[in-house]
Amino acid sequence: MADQTSTTRKPPVCVTGANGFIGTWVVRTLLDHGYTTIHASIFPGSDASHLLNLPGAAGRLVLHEADILDATAVSKAIEDCKGGGVFHVASPCSLEDPKDPQMELVVPAVQGTLNVIAAAKICGVRRVVLTSSISAMVPNPNWPRDKVFDESSWTDLDYCRSRQKWYPVSKTLAEKGAWEFAEKHGFDVVAIHPATCLGPLLQPGLNASCAVLQQLLQGSKDTQEYHWLGVVHVKDVAEAQVLLFETPTASGRYLCTNGIYQYGDFAERVSKLFPEFPVHRFEGKTNPGLVACEDAAKRLIDLGLVFTPVEDAVRDTVESLRAKGFLQQK
Repeated sequence: MADQTSTTRKPPVCVTGANGFIGTWVVRTLLDHGYTTIHASIFPGSDASHLLNLPGAAGRLVLHEADILDATAVSKAIEDCKGGGVFHVASPCSLEDPKDPQMELVVPAVQGTLNVIAAAKICGVRRVVLTSSISAMVPNPNWPRDKVFDESSWTDLDYCRSRQKWYPVSKTLAEKGAWEFAEKHGFDVVAIHPATCLGPLLQPGLNASCAVLQQLLQGSKDTQEYHWLGVVHVKDVAEAQVLLFETPTASGRYLCTNGIYQYGDFAERVSKLFPEFPVHRFEGKTNPGLVACEDAAKRLIDLGLVFTPVEDAVRDTVESLRAKGFLQQK
């Protein structure tokens, strides 16, 4: 890929949350695409050694420690990206339930996003690619039961608040804030909405989306009732982000999933791939009213994105979980 792009100089870019699961893959993909100046913003004190060890990182990757709530630090990470792009991936997401959801999830997601976009505008950035989530599209229990979910769906905030589901609240409010800013200031923002993101863990810790598969393999009976659309390989998410940055006509929201289907159907596929694990067999519909669709990410497919088969995403994740000691067979 780098050979094809070497004749055209790539603009400088910044990736926030660069040492997380998706962030690391975005950095790796930018390196593969021949980007020569990548500003990687990480939470102060967090481990970034795996970023520095990525192929081609030497001399091309610039690390910045910046809490996204610190507007000055955010501006410093972005200031040299004039005419380039920002991939805003950073957003708090924990395997544990938050003690103070407003301060731990909602405020950092919403204010952090505004800090990043405001800095990008001031610094002359051409486009921000915002990593939103299907959590800003679902749960939406009032969506018509016979209609395939698409980018026009927004998460029902009252439903989430009443059930203490704070991550979808944080992602929805952050994205809405981004669109309000973009409209008010005439700034170029494009949003991507990954489904449950699987694939090799390049970072040292276990991330929340891969933990969904880990727990399924260990016998979890959670149906993911209103929090599920499908899965996507993390390398496809990263490729899609670069595609959205490099495609001048890209605009609006882009669902990123290799199809929509019942979580129970996914569990059955996982069980067939890995019969040695105690995967629960779900009876009936795990996701009432969810309409299956193979090309749900039609907007990205139309731009040329080719999705990795779900089975490959599962295999890659299991191999990585095993190698890192996150998955033990009983």
